[in-house]
Amino acid sequence: MNNRRTLLKTSAVAGTAFSILPAWGQAAPSKRVNMAMIGVGRQGTNANMGTFLGMDNVRVVAVCDVDRLRMVHAKKKVDERYGDTACKIFGDFREALELPGLDAVMVSTTDHWHAIIALAAMKKGLHVCCEKAMTRYFDEGRALADMAKKSGVVFRLDSECRSHAYMQKTANLVKNGYIGNITRMEVGVPVEFQKGGGDPAVVPVPEYLDYEMWQGPARLRPYSVDRVHKTNPETGAWMGRPGWLRLQDYCSGMICNWGGHLIDVANFINGTSHTGPVSCEGAGSFDSGGLWDTINAFELQYKYANGVVMDYKIKVPYLRIEGDEGWIQAHWHSEGGLQAHNKEIFRTKFRETDTMVPSRSDKRDFISAITEGTPVMIDAEAGHRVNSQCLLGLATVKAGTRLEWDPKTEKVTNSAKGEAAMKETYHRGEWKLENFI
Repeated sequence: MNNRRTLLKTSAVAGTAFSILPAWGQAAPSKRVNMAMIGVGRQGTNANMGTFLGMDNVRVVAVCDVDRLRMVHAKKKVDERYGDTACKIFGDFREALELPGLDAVMVSTTDHWHAIIALAAMKKGLHVCCEKAMTRYFDEGRALADMAKKSGVVFRLDSECRSHAYMQKTANLVKNGYIGNITRMEVGVPVEFQKGGGDPAVVPVPEYLDYEMWQGPARLRPYSVDRVHKTNPETGAWMGRPGWLRLQDYCSGMICNWGGHLIDVANFINGTSHTGPVSCEGAGSFDSGGLWDTINAFELQYKYANGVVMDYKIKVPYLRIEGDEGWIQAHWHSEGGLQAHNKEIFRTKFRETDTMVPSRSDKRDFISAITEGTPVMIDAEAGHRVNSQCLLGLATVKAGTRLEWDPKTEKVTNSAKGEAAMKETYHRGEWKLENFI
């Protein structure tokens, strides 16, 4: 590990500040983080890279993607921001991780790549910000959380939901007792696409896409556009939401994708971020009639050891918290705003003894953890727990029965079929999970 990386790792652990990078741009702050963007499609370029490019104490030094057009498009944006051509490009994440002076990576690939890339990065002493859903499979999440603890680097699950104003307000009011003791929670997530979608037609692989690398650890499948993504051949920009979001080989569907946002906030408020529920029951259905096959409807109920129940469904994105003295419902990217049993609760003047939740943005939270040693809002253990809770719901639907879950041993205790569904996994060839632990 190079000296510079060691200094930033020590800073993150001990909260010590170091002036270790040459000045650039107008602000020239004393602590800067060199970032590599791994995966520069829709989310990776717009939401993630765009935000990091706007931070004075971050330098995007590399972009990596198996789609050459997207990689070149992303590099152009970086070069325009900094006024030079220093940003490196890589088609293989392993080469990007070897870049001298690199401190951290942003993983914005398909879900089935998250764990392997993050594990490889942490083994090299790099800090990791990882898109949700954190992993495709349960065993990947457990391995990732263990590696984050072992390596001592900063790991953050990349969800901005905890930083949203409505969620902040809800958390502050509920955690400080303004609706009494929590009795029930309700979470909704949106529908991904129309039913029966996805064109399964097999077509030649575009010359700009390394499809073998894109598939990586997943099962080998013939190429079709709606299996992967669409790229503008003239600009290299992404075009629409990618089809892989609706294929179980690469993604669990909205049950985990947006569940990673909203159930995380629910667990944070409930004090169960590092544990989880004790049971799940309900039903759902899967997409059919086209290429896509992820779950497209479900109504589930989780129960926690503290007696709280949580209903979870595909509807619109929102979070509802009910207490024995009132309720609050916060909508996110959906109509409804911020509601409560009495709107006067939103005029509450907090007491000096109340504890306010962190109000940093998601990307600032990650960078501050590296440079200042502040705890991240969603660490690897919390990321694994919220993802495994979503996977438990998926396993409940697949098993067709109520599942009892032991959050200490992380096992389904009442159904062999449910345990098998919960622990299903697949890694092909050189991408076996054990090769990266």
